[in-house]
Amino acid sequence: MNLKSVIESVLFLHGEPVTVQRLAKLAGGKPAQVHAALEELRDEYRERGIVLIQNGEEWQLATNPANKAVIEKLARSEFADDLSKAGLEVLAIVAYKGPISRTSIDYLRGVDSSYSLRNLLLRGLVSREENTKDRRSYLYRIATEFLKHLGLARLEDLAHYKELKKQEVEVQKID
Repeated sequence: MNLKSVIESVLFLHGEPVTVQRLAKLAGGKPAQVHAALEELRDEYRERGIVLIQNGEEWQLATNPANKAVIEKLARSEFADDLSKAGLEVLAIVAYKGPISRTSIDYLRGVDSSYSLRNLLLRGLVSREENTKDRRSYLYRIATEFLKHLGLARLEDLAHYKELKKQEVEVQKID
């Protein structure tokens, strides 16, 4: 197993900061080995479009600051545009299944949802809160701005909301 490859995959999929200890546990390595691999990755990314940033014991993939102007232009254009199909899909999942973790959203969609969630957070359509069951993750829920945008007084006024919530409860009972 290539430790750097595993670390890179975990950081890419997770989309949020990950501690060295958690990376070591996931990758089956020792913290010192993981830290050394992270340093090597940081050096390899130095001239690339993504960089590896460190904040204490947490590490995360991010865009290269040298590309700031292009990234800002992309972000501005996305807010001027309508929501993408992926954004609408994530928004629907949060509306009908929320509060829900990003990993659960990813599981339902079959792809990484961190970019769509970030976009929805910045637009004020979803909010995130600390997950009391797992302090390493967040739960996402519909924001008041979403309700205002759709002209709804409450989330329960969404089409088929009660039926879908009932199905969710039945699914949870089976597990």
